[in-house]
Amino acid sequence: MSLMMDILENLAPLNRLPCAQDYDRAVDYLRNLLTFNVIDFDAAEEYNGWVIPPKCTVLEAKILKDGRLIYDGLWHPLAVIALSAAFQGRVSLAELKQHLHYDSRYRDSLTFHFRQQFRSWSRDWGFCVSRDLYDSLTEGEYEVTIRTEEEPGVMRVLEYTHPGRLGETMAIYANLDHPGVANDGISGVAVGVELMKRLAEKKTKYTYRLVLAPGIVGAEYYLGRKQPAERDSFLECLCLWMLGSRTQLALQESRDAQSNLERALEDALRAAGTPHRRGAFESIVINDEYVWEAYGIPACSLSRMPYPEYHSSRDSMAIMREESLSEAVDVVENAIDTLEKTLLVRRKFTGTICLSNPRYDLYVDPGQIAFGESITNERKRLRLLMDTLPTLTRPITTRALANRVDLPEEPVVEYLQKWADKGLIELL
Repeated sequence: MSLMMDILENLAPLNRLPCAQDYDRAVDYLRNLLTFNVIDFDAAEEYNGWVIPPKCTVLEAKILKDGRLIYDGLWHPLAVIALSAAFQGRVSLAELKQHLHYDSRYRDSLTFHFRQQFRSWSRDWGFCVSRDLYDSLTEGEYEVTIRTEEEPGVMRVLEYTHPGRLGETMAIYANLDHPGVANDGISGVAVGVELMKRLAEKKTKYTYRLVLAPGIVGAEYYLGRKQPAERDSFLECLCLWMLGSRTQLALQESRDAQSNLERALEDALRAAGTPHRRGAFESIVINDEYVWEAYGIPACSLSRMPYPEYHSSRDSMAIMREESLSEAVDVVENAIDTLEKTLLVRRKFTGTICLSNPRYDLYVDPGQIAFGESITNERKRLRLLMDTLPTLTRPITTRALANRVDLPEEPVVEYLQKWADKGLIELL
């Protein structure tokens, strides 16, 4: 069995709610694979209105009728709603059904009731059951017990850094939470760990950092609590979601669709002939990407969304495919190889430069039709490149620039070298 499948076998069954005992078990397991740095955020650290939920362990969760066990909520991590409040009492069928949640897509599976993770100040009790069980319940009185043990939560974020020659850091991000499921969250973790194992054998130009955190709130605390200088070292982010299913790979663009990572991923997918689709920001999946973007870090994602088992108990090892995981990690590794081979452009000036000044002599005149001059496509594209350079807000690769202005990379590099010779940019 491969390392990635082994990670899934060990971590998928765990009840990996943020701050939960099983989440900590997942952290301990992963620290035996890579030398992760663990960052702890405790319950007192409210940030931007986000609140770290308590550590809540369900000790007992049962529904009985006439002394007969109808449902045991400990049979699956999804069977009790996330952060359920404790409850003990007798209820009518009508009241019970107000606290039962089922998956409207399937009659025999559980849904993931997750919203209380993000609203821990307002919690109800409840179970997730199959539609078949829900429909089978008859009139009468039911005895319900949900017994929990709680303490202040500590949210843990893992980061592993592969140092490169440059300070610019490419973040590789995945979610470590999502209780009892395989594809959602942990498959991205598995691909990220395997990727870092492969990078360990290479000397790289960029620094690469694998970040594993609970969804949304983990990214917010991680980025919000970073020192500005360290946060600014992140050039871009690649989010890895749901990569173990049979479904086709999907590349979701960053908000401005101009990141170096997404362009390199597209090149890698096409070069390998890998079937895939590409979509605009938040058109395929809405997840932690928007948190990274809120901190000025372009974030694209690679996933296999949508897949039928999403947010249900059907998301299990039964739908995981080693070949799907391998295909994903190969694509990301090949994209990184592309990034490493192309030059990085760093702007060293502000404003605009009088490029026709003999001191620079970098002005590209595409020609004037009114003067009877011929205007070639290459000159028009080089002029576009010339006008693009003063507007760059972040370092960019020569390949990405070439794609942006629709020119081969060779003439782009040749022109950029002249800017570098004048001290206006760095080519790294």
